[in-house]
Amino acid sequence: MTFALSSAASGVLASIPSPSISYIDLGPLRIHFYALCIVAGIIVAVFLTNARLTRRGAEKWVVIDICLLAVPIAIVFARIYHVVTHLGFYFGPGSNPWNPLQPGSVWAIWEGGIAIYGALIGGALGAWLGCRWTGIRFWTFADALAPGLIIAQAMGRFGNWFNQELFGQPTDLPWGLEIARPNPAIPIGLPDGTLFQPTFLYEVVWNLLGAAVILWVGTRFTLQWGKQFAVYLVWYSAGRIVWESIRIDPSDIILGLRTNVWAAIFGVVLGIAIFVVQSRRHHGLEPSPYQPGRESKAPGAVDSTDPSDFVDVSEPPATNDTVGTSATSSPATK
Repeated sequence: MTFALSSAASGVLASIPSPSISYIDLGPLRIHFYALCIVAGIIVAVFLTNARLTRRGAEKWVVIDICLLAVPIAIVFARIYHVVTHLGFYFGPGSNPWNPLQPGSVWAIWEGGIAIYGALIGGALGAWLGCRWTGIRFWTFADALAPGLIIAQAMGRFGNWFNQELFGQPTDLPWGLEIARPNPAIPIGLPDGTLFQPTFLYEVVWNLLGAAVILWVGTRFTLQWGKQFAVYLVWYSAGRIVWESIRIDPSDIILGLRTNVWAAIFGVVLGIAIFVVQSRRHHGLEPSPYQPGRESKAPGAVDSTDPSDFVDVSEPPATNDTVGTSATSSPATK
Protein backbone atom coordinates (compact mmCIF):
# COMPACT_ATOMS: atom_id res chain seq x y z
CA MET A 1 0.00 0.00 0.00
CA THR A 2 2.74 2.44 0.95
CA PHE A 3 4.71 1.59 -2.19
CA ALA A 4 1.63 2.12 -4.35
CA LEU A 5 0.94 5.55 -2.85
CA SER A 6 4.58 6.55 -3.26
CA SER A 7 4.59 5.47 -6.88
CA ALA A 8 1.37 7.36 -7.56
CA ALA A 9 2.71 10.51 -5.91
CA SER A 10 5.96 10.43 -7.89
CA GLY A 11 4.00 9.89 -11.09
CA VAL A 12 2.01 13.09 -10.61
CA LEU A 13 5.01 15.18 -11.64
CA ALA A 14 7.39 12.99 -13.63
CA SER A 15 9.03 16.01 -15.25
CA ILE A 16 8.55 19.68 -16.09
CA PRO A 17 8.01 20.24 -19.81
CA SER A 18 9.62 23.19 -21.54
CA PRO A 19 7.48 25.39 -23.82
CA SER A 20 7.60 24.42 -27.48
CA ILE A 21 7.62 28.06 -28.62
CA SER A 22 9.51 31.10 -27.39
CA TYR A 23 7.94 33.85 -29.50
CA ILE A 24 4.90 34.85 -31.51
CA ASP A 25 4.74 36.71 -34.81
CA LEU A 26 2.29 39.58 -35.22
CA GLY A 27 2.64 40.45 -38.88
CA PRO A 28 6.23 41.61 -39.40
CA LEU A 29 6.76 41.98 -35.64
CA ARG A 30 8.23 39.10 -33.66
CA ILE A 31 7.55 39.23 -29.92
CA HIS A 32 9.73 37.06 -27.70
CA PHE A 33 8.25 35.75 -24.46
CA TYR A 34 11.64 36.40 -22.84
CA ALA A 35 11.12 40.12 -23.43
CA LEU A 36 7.53 39.97 -22.20
CA CYS A 37 8.67 38.38 -18.94
CA ILE A 38 11.22 41.14 -18.41
CA VAL A 39 8.74 43.90 -19.25
CA ALA A 40 6.13 42.39 -16.92
CA GLY A 41 8.70 42.27 -14.13
CA ILE A 42 9.66 45.91 -14.71
CA ILE A 43 6.00 46.97 -14.55
CA VAL A 44 5.43 45.12 -11.27
CA ALA A 45 8.62 46.62 -9.80
CA VAL A 46 7.60 50.14 -10.85
CA PHE A 47 4.13 49.88 -9.30
CA LEU A 48 5.41 48.41 -6.04
CA THR A 49 8.27 50.91 -5.79
CA ASN A 50 5.89 53.79 -6.47
CA ALA A 51 3.57 52.63 -3.69
CA ARG A 52 6.45 52.33 -1.22
CA LEU A 53 8.01 55.68 -2.16
CA THR A 54 4.65 57.45 -1.99
CA ARG A 55 4.02 55.97 1.44
CA ARG A 56 7.36 57.38 2.52
CA GLY A 57 6.21 60.86 1.45
CA ALA A 58 7.62 61.16 -2.06
CA GLU A 59 5.78 62.66 -5.00
CA LYS A 60 3.53 60.22 -6.85
CA TRP A 61 5.15 58.45 -9.79
CA VAL A 62 8.53 60.12 -9.30
CA VAL A 63 9.76 56.54 -9.79
CA ILE A 64 8.95 56.91 -13.51
CA ASP A 65 11.44 59.75 -13.84
CA ILE A 66 14.13 57.66 -12.18
CA CYS A 67 13.34 54.58 -14.27
CA LEU A 68 13.60 56.55 -17.51
CA LEU A 69 17.35 56.58 -16.84
CA ALA A 70 17.82 53.45 -14.76
CA VAL A 71 16.07 50.87 -16.96
CA PRO A 72 17.79 51.57 -20.32
CA ILE A 73 21.23 51.84 -18.69
CA ALA A 74 20.57 48.62 -16.75
CA ILE A 75 19.68 46.72 -19.94
CA VAL A 76 22.77 47.98 -21.77
CA PHE A 77 25.07 47.04 -18.89
CA ALA A 78 23.33 43.68 -18.50
CA ARG A 79 24.11 42.81 -22.10
CA ILE A 80 27.68 44.11 -21.92
CA TYR A 81 28.32 42.08 -18.75
CA HIS A 82 26.97 38.93 -20.38
CA VAL A 83 29.09 39.36 -23.51
CA VAL A 84 32.24 40.12 -21.51
CA THR A 85 31.78 37.01 -19.36
CA HIS A 86 31.09 34.82 -22.44
CA LEU A 87 33.75 36.04 -24.85
CA GLY A 88 34.39 32.55 -26.21
CA PHE A 89 30.78 32.26 -27.34
CA TYR A 90 30.66 35.58 -29.18
CA PHE A 91 34.25 35.83 -30.45
CA GLY A 92 35.34 32.18 -30.75
CA PRO A 93 35.97 30.27 -33.99
CA GLY A 94 32.99 30.32 -36.32
CA SER A 95 31.15 32.96 -34.28
CA ASN A 96 29.27 35.95 -35.61
CA PRO A 97 29.94 38.85 -33.25
CA TRP A 98 28.87 41.88 -35.26
CA ASN A 99 26.26 41.03 -37.92
CA PRO A 100 22.84 41.62 -36.31
CA LEU A 101 21.08 39.88 -39.22
CA GLN A 102 22.69 36.54 -38.34
CA PRO A 103 22.14 34.53 -35.13
CA GLY A 104 24.62 34.81 -32.27
CA SER A 105 25.69 38.44 -32.59
CA VAL A 106 26.47 40.63 -29.59
CA TRP A 107 23.40 42.70 -30.49
CA ALA A 108 20.93 39.78 -30.45
CA ILE A 109 19.55 40.39 -26.98
CA TRP A 110 16.24 38.88 -28.15
CA GLU A 111 18.00 35.49 -28.24
CA GLY A 112 18.66 35.74 -24.51
CA GLY A 113 21.80 36.71 -22.74
CA ILE A 114 21.58 39.47 -20.17
CA ALA A 115 23.21 39.30 -16.75
CA ILE A 116 21.54 40.52 -13.59
CA TYR A 117 24.80 41.69 -12.04
CA GLY A 118 25.46 43.84 -15.08
CA ALA A 119 21.91 45.15 -14.75
CA LEU A 120 22.54 45.96 -11.08
CA ILE A 121 25.68 47.93 -11.95
CA GLY A 122 24.01 49.84 -14.77
CA GLY A 123 20.76 50.22 -12.86
CA ALA A 124 22.58 51.62 -9.82
CA LEU A 125 24.31 54.18 -12.03
CA GLY A 126 21.05 55.11 -13.74
CA ALA A 127 19.17 55.27 -10.44
CA TRP A 128 21.86 57.52 -8.95
CA LEU A 129 21.55 59.87 -11.91
CA GLY A 130 17.75 59.72 -11.67
CA CYS A 131 17.83 60.49 -7.97
CA ARG A 132 20.13 63.46 -8.60
CA TRP A 133 17.63 64.66 -11.18
CA THR A 134 14.49 64.22 -9.05
CA GLY A 135 15.96 65.01 -5.62
CA ILE A 136 15.08 61.63 -4.11
CA ARG A 137 17.64 60.16 -1.72
CA PHE A 138 19.44 57.31 -3.48
CA TRP A 139 19.23 54.94 -0.51
CA THR A 140 15.54 55.73 0.00
CA PHE A 141 14.89 54.73 -3.59
CA ALA A 142 17.05 51.61 -3.26
CA ASP A 143 15.10 50.46 -0.20
CA ALA A 144 11.76 51.13 -1.91
CA LEU A 145 12.94 49.20 -4.97
CA ALA A 146 14.35 46.11 -3.22
CA PRO A 147 11.24 43.86 -2.96
CA GLY A 148 9.96 44.85 -6.39
CA LEU A 149 13.36 44.19 -7.93
CA ILE A 150 13.63 40.65 -6.61
CA ILE A 151 10.03 39.93 -7.72
CA ALA A 152 10.92 41.23 -11.19
CA GLN A 153 13.90 38.90 -11.25
CA ALA A 154 11.63 35.98 -10.39
CA MET A 155 9.32 36.88 -13.26
CA GLY A 156 12.23 37.31 -15.65
CA ARG A 157 13.40 33.75 -14.95
CA PHE A 158 10.34 32.44 -16.78
CA GLY A 159 11.94 33.91 -19.88
CA ASN A 160 14.80 31.42 -19.44
CA TRP A 161 12.20 28.66 -19.28
CA PHE A 162 10.70 29.75 -22.61
CA ASN A 163 14.20 29.94 -24.13
CA GLN A 164 15.19 26.54 -22.67
CA GLU A 165 18.42 27.97 -21.25
CA LEU A 166 20.37 28.26 -18.00
CA PHE A 167 19.27 24.87 -16.71
CA GLY A 168 21.23 22.76 -14.24
CA GLN A 169 22.90 19.39 -14.07
CA PRO A 170 21.21 16.13 -15.14
CA THR A 171 18.79 14.75 -12.56
CA ASP A 172 16.31 11.95 -12.04
CA LEU A 173 14.15 13.98 -9.64
CA PRO A 174 10.41 14.00 -10.46
CA TRP A 175 10.59 17.74 -11.16
CA GLY A 176 13.41 17.42 -13.68
CA LEU A 177 13.22 19.81 -16.62
CA GLU A 178 12.74 18.57 -20.18
CA ILE A 179 15.03 20.26 -22.72
CA ALA A 180 14.52 19.83 -26.46
CA ARG A 181 17.47 18.93 -28.66
CA PRO A 182 19.58 20.21 -30.24
CA ASN A 183 20.70 22.57 -27.49
CA PRO A 184 24.31 23.78 -27.30
CA ALA A 185 24.26 23.71 -23.47
CA ILE A 186 23.57 19.94 -23.29
CA PRO A 187 26.85 18.07 -22.70
CA ILE A 188 27.87 15.66 -25.44
CA GLY A 189 27.09 12.02 -24.70
CA LEU A 190 23.97 12.41 -22.60
CA PRO A 191 21.17 10.10 -23.74
CA ASP A 192 17.92 11.43 -25.17
CA GLY A 193 15.29 12.04 -22.53
CA THR A 194 17.79 13.25 -19.91
CA LEU A 195 16.19 15.63 -17.44
CA PHE A 196 17.92 18.63 -15.90
CA GLN A 197 17.71 20.66 -12.70
CA PRO A 198 15.12 23.47 -13.21
CA THR A 199 17.34 26.23 -11.86
CA PHE A 200 14.92 28.85 -13.17
CA LEU A 201 12.23 27.45 -10.87
CA TYR A 202 14.55 27.25 -7.86
CA GLU A 203 15.40 30.92 -8.32
CA VAL A 204 11.74 31.91 -8.78
CA VAL A 205 10.83 30.33 -5.44
CA TRP A 206 13.93 31.73 -3.70
CA ASN A 207 13.31 35.25 -5.00
CA LEU A 208 9.65 35.31 -3.99
CA LEU A 209 10.63 34.17 -0.50
CA GLY A 210 13.25 36.92 -0.51
CA ALA A 211 10.63 39.54 -1.34
CA ALA A 212 8.57 38.40 1.65
CA VAL A 213 11.64 38.53 3.90
CA ILE A 214 12.59 42.04 2.74
CA LEU A 215 9.06 43.34 3.31
CA TRP A 216 8.89 41.75 6.76
CA VAL A 217 12.29 42.82 8.10
CA GLY A 218 11.87 46.29 6.61
CA THR A 219 8.63 46.78 8.51
CA ARG A 220 9.55 44.89 11.66
CA PHE A 221 12.86 46.69 12.22
CA THR A 222 12.15 49.93 10.27
CA LEU A 223 15.21 49.44 8.09
CA GLN A 224 16.24 52.57 6.20
CA TRP A 225 19.38 54.17 4.74
CA GLY A 226 19.83 51.35 2.20
CA LYS A 227 19.63 48.48 4.67
CA GLN A 228 16.64 46.84 2.95
CA PHE A 229 18.62 46.90 -0.29
CA ALA A 230 21.52 45.35 1.59
CA VAL A 231 19.23 42.50 2.70
CA TYR A 232 18.23 42.07 -0.94
CA LEU A 233 21.87 41.82 -2.05
CA VAL A 234 22.71 39.22 0.58
CA TRP A 235 19.57 37.13 0.02
CA TYR A 236 19.65 37.14 -3.77
CA SER A 237 23.40 36.58 -4.03
CA ALA A 238 23.44 33.76 -1.47
CA GLY A 239 20.88 31.87 -3.53
CA ARG A 240 22.66 32.71 -6.75
CA ILE A 241 25.86 31.08 -5.47
CA VAL A 242 23.96 27.78 -5.21
CA TRP A 243 21.98 27.98 -8.47
CA GLU A 244 25.00 29.13 -10.44
CA SER A 245 27.09 26.26 -9.11
CA ILE A 246 24.76 23.62 -10.55
CA ARG A 247 24.24 25.24 -13.95
CA ILE A 248 25.96 23.64 -16.94
CA ASP A 249 25.71 26.39 -19.58
CA PRO A 250 29.07 27.67 -20.84
CA SER A 251 30.80 30.23 -18.64
CA ASP A 252 34.28 31.60 -18.10
CA ILE A 253 36.03 30.03 -15.10
CA ILE A 254 38.24 31.97 -12.67
CA LEU A 255 40.15 30.03 -10.00
CA GLY A 256 37.81 27.07 -10.44
CA LEU A 257 34.55 29.04 -10.09
CA ARG A 258 32.16 30.45 -12.66
CA THR A 259 32.36 34.21 -13.07
CA ASN A 260 28.82 34.66 -11.77
CA VAL A 261 29.68 32.71 -8.61
CA TRP A 262 32.41 35.25 -7.93
CA ALA A 263 29.93 38.05 -8.68
CA ALA A 264 27.45 36.50 -6.22
CA ILE A 265 30.11 36.19 -3.53
CA PHE A 266 30.95 39.85 -4.05
CA GLY A 267 27.22 40.65 -3.81
CA VAL A 268 26.98 38.98 -0.39
CA VAL A 269 30.07 40.82 0.86
CA LEU A 270 28.83 44.15 -0.53
CA GLY A 271 25.40 43.69 1.05
CA ILE A 272 26.91 42.96 4.45
CA ALA A 273 29.25 45.96 4.10
CA ILE A 274 26.37 48.31 3.20
CA PHE A 275 24.32 47.11 6.16
CA VAL A 276 27.18 47.50 8.65
CA VAL A 277 28.42 50.87 7.35
CA GLN A 278 24.95 52.41 7.13
CA SER A 279 24.05 51.12 10.59
CA ARG A 280 27.10 52.85 12.03
CA ARG A 281 26.66 56.08 10.07
CA HIS A 282 22.92 56.55 10.62
CA HIS A 283 21.36 55.78 14.00
CA GLY A 284 18.02 57.50 13.46
CA LEU A 285 15.39 57.52 10.76
CA GLU A 286 15.71 59.30 7.44
CA PRO A 287 14.48 62.88 7.86
CA SER A 288 12.84 62.85 4.41
CA PRO A 289 12.78 60.80 1.21
CA TYR A 290 14.21 63.89 -0.48
CA GLN A 291 17.69 65.30 -0.43
CA PRO A 292 18.01 68.49 1.66
CA GLY A 293 16.37 71.40 -0.13
CA ARG A 294 14.77 69.23 -2.84
CA GLU A 295 11.38 68.54 -1.24
CA SER A 296 8.37 68.62 -3.56
CA LYS A 297 6.47 71.91 -3.39
CA ALA A 298 3.57 70.93 -5.63
CA PRO A 299 0.24 70.95 -3.72
CA GLY A 300 -1.26 67.49 -3.42
CA ALA A 301 1.84 65.87 -4.89
CA VAL A 302 2.63 63.95 -1.72
CA ASP A 303 0.28 61.23 -0.57
CA SER A 304 1.83 59.59 2.48
CA THR A 305 -0.06 57.76 5.19
CA ASP A 306 1.60 58.37 8.54
CA PRO A 307 5.00 60.02 8.06
CA SER A 308 5.84 59.49 11.74
CA ASP A 309 6.29 55.82 10.93
CA PHE A 310 9.26 56.64 8.70
CA VAL A 311 10.44 60.18 9.55
CA ASP A 312 11.96 61.45 12.79
CA VAL A 313 9.38 64.02 13.97
CA SER A 314 10.51 64.23 17.58
CA GLU A 315 11.20 67.61 19.18
CA PRO A 316 14.80 68.82 18.75
CA PRO A 317 16.92 68.72 21.91
CA ALA A 318 16.85 71.82 24.08
CA THR A 319 19.84 74.16 23.79
CA ASN A 320 21.19 76.99 25.89
CA ASP A 321 20.37 79.47 23.12
CA THR A 322 16.80 80.06 24.27
CA VAL A 323 14.72 82.97 23.10
CA GLY A 324 13.09 85.26 25.59
CA THR A 325 9.38 85.35 26.20
CA SER A 326 9.16 88.69 24.44
CA ALA A 327 9.77 86.99 21.13
CA THR A 328 6.65 86.27 19.10
CA SER A 329 5.92 84.04 16.16
CA SER A 330 2.99 83.21 13.95
CA PRO A 331 2.11 80.08 12.07
CA ALA A 332 3.04 79.97 8.43
CA THR A 333 0.22 80.54 5.98
CA LYS A 334 -0.87 77.31 4.34
